[in-house]
Amino acid sequence: MLQIDDTIISLEVLESQFICDLAKCKGQCCVDGDAGAPLEKDENDKINEILPIIWDELSPKAQELIEKQGISYNDYDGELVTSIIDGKDCVFTYFDEEGICKCVIDNAYREGRTSVPKPISCHLYPIRLQKYRDFTAVNYHQWSVCKPAVEFGQREGVELYKFLKEPLIRKFGEKWYDELEAAATLLKEEKK
Repeated sequence: MLQIDDTIISLEVLESQFICDLAKCKGQCCVDGDAGAPLEKDENDKINEILPIIWDELSPKAQELIEKQGISYNDYDGELVTSIIDGKDCVFTYFDEEGICKCVIDNAYREGRTSVPKPISCHLYPIRLQKYRDFTAVNYHQWSVCKPAVEFGQREGVELYKFLKEPLIRKFGEKWYDELEAAATLLKEEKK
């Protein structure tokens, strides 16, 4: 484990290799699982604000569910998560012409139609954050769905923290990321 400010980071984040391989996994992490994507309160509010912008891109089932229960709910742990259709698909998912699951929020953001990016939990995946009273745990969630990403990362020699540089900086800041990178470099040198 490594501590930076009020975060405790699993060494797997520094040592594991990973690059998403959507052509192989088809975005299964957005449709498999037992709950929706974790949301921070401000994310929930911002997504509700942009809902009219992305509404027509949502599936009819998603629109119906959102009208009934909203864009989110509290899961069995009491955590705020995105609503899911039929116990699996996030309401913000869509499938492109190649059958790859994608996010309407992310699509609107990348096209410049909104300033609201996809939830940080989605952007960081497969890193998962767990908030405790005095710190936030930063862990690598290993899942069979991501096996192609692990293989791709190993072929290319890209560590998880490097692959997720953008969302890590989005969440924790540039200074935090620079410290993480320095720690990773030291760890590599120690192992030689």
